[in-house]
This record gives sequence, structure tokens and C-alpha cells, in this order.
Amino acid sequence: MIKGSGRAYRRAKELRRDMSLPEILLWRQLRRKQTGFHWRKQHPAGEYELDFYCDRAKLCVEVDGEAHERGDRPRKDARRDRWLLTRGIRTLRVPAQEILTNLDGVLALIGAIARKRAPLHRPSDGPPPPDKLGEDC
Repeated sequence: MIKGSGRAYRRAKELRRDMSLPEILLWRQLRRKQTGFHWRKQHPAGEYELDFYCDRAKLCVEVDGEAHERGDRPRKDARRDRWLLTRGIRTLRVPAQEILTNLDGVLALIGAIARKRAPLHRPSDGPPPPDKLGEDC
């Protein structure tokens, strides 16, 4: 699991208490495992805080409001996404407005991407037993 700096941990703790409405709506569904995966909210990673993170799928979901389109924010977001990508983590940026108007569609997209990225089993678990594959022994 990717870890963060001490500063990022403190900032993530603050952000967990101060989530926007689109973040709250999305989190309510993600924590109920609507996508079939375990998610963390405001997860510290390096010097960054990830809005939502699934370690199994190595997927970060960022809720982007209007501020992400202004000033130097697009450049900072791109740098952050590249940093995560070098660590094998894909960033999915979802407009806040899309969550407010099409939450089911957003959840379906997140679930589909997570399923494509997640391994079928954890390497430490070894391969699934033959009876789980539907084979006769």
C-alpha cells in the first residue's frame, strides 16, 4: 500500500472531516462496496492526499470541482497524476457535477475500471483451488 508523509497524514485527517457534497455522496456508495471493492477516503500518498483509493485495483478517484480548471491547478493535477502513475496507480478524475447528476453512472464506471485493474487473486494467496475454477479433481 502506498504511504504518505507525516504532513500528508495530518492533512488527510483534516480533509476527512471537511468533505464536499459530491465527495460525501460518492463515499456513501463506495463504503457500502457498491463497486465490489474496499476504498479508503482521503488516503495519504507521498506528499498528496487521494480523495478515494482502492489498493487492490491501484485506482485513485479524484472528485474535481470548478477549482481544478483554474490557474495552475491543471498543471499541478497533471504532475500529481504522473507521480502516481510511476507507482502503478491510475487516476480517474470525475467532475463533481457528474456525481450530483449521474451517481449511478459514475459508480458503474468506477466499478468497471477497478475490475479491469484488479488481479483475480492476490499473489500471496496463490492460485485459486481447482474446485473454485469449476474443474473436477
